Amino acid sequence: MNALQVALLALIQGAAELLPVSSSAHVIAAEKLMGLDPTTPEMTMLLVMLHTGTMFAVIAYFWRSWKKAYFSSWASFRQNATTVVLATICTGIVGLGLQYAIKHWVLASDPQFEIESLFGNSRLMAAALAAAGVLIIAASFIPERSSRRVGAPTAMLIGAVQGLCLPFRGFSRSGATISTAMAAGIERRKAEEFSFALAVVLTPAVIVKEAHRLLTAPATGQAMTLHDLGRVLAPSAFGMVLSFLAGLAALRWLSSWLESGRWYLFGAYCLVASAFVLWLG
Repeated sequence: MNALQVALLALIQGAAELLPVSSSAHVIAAEKLMGLDPTTPEMTMLLVMLHTGTMFAVIAYFWRSWKKAYFSSWASFRQNATTVVLATICTGIVGLGLQYAIKHWVLASDPQFEIESLFGNSRLMAAALAAAGVLIIAASFIPERSSRRVGAPTAMLIGAVQGLCLPFRGFSRSGATISTAMAAGIERRKAEEFSFALAVVLTPAVIVKEAHRLLTAPATGQAMTLHDLGRVLAPSAFGMVLSFLAGLAALRWLSSWLESGRWYLFGAYCLVASAFVLWLG
């Protein structure tokens, strides 16, 4: 990868990651157009570093509202922390369960299988984009309730839906979780805050997983050295800064459309993107 390719991927990631349009699908499509292989450990690590940049954008953008809603008192913190933990546990159960099912039932226990192998499957990505689009559009027409908070059952449902997003690139995490919360009657702003709180909890675990995968990936017959890791991380750090800046701009866009009743437009875009990915092949 050269600097221009990293910059383009970072801007696409930063703009799409926090919008409900699946940044992974967009980045993977861009990688294919550039002739890059999205299934390699190096490209996966770049994607994770770009996710890190947008995670910091989420923290910067929501910190003031989280401080007021989640940290105003010990009771408020305990209640909200409980729902976040429950949702994250459900995400792990569903996400890891799906990975196990795909490996052992669909691929007949292929010892070489890694979930990242699915990232290059255009048909699967197109189907996931279409599913996300339908969910977003459907949730847009459910009347908003201003008094509902995210309780334990709703948090578990949102977490389970988030788990579906992990193995399927194209099924937008933010689109699926926000839409699920809206369908459960949660106020749009609260749904947005809860969805991105889950993202901040989930992202570090993904980063650690991918860093381990990169270090243990074969490189000229040997495990990747720290020098090799540094060579991969240098352009990724540059991309992370760009994705942070693009992420802040994207969050302003998302909040504006969500709160003004234009959420369904993101769903329509996902359907168009699904057709494009299918055509791209």
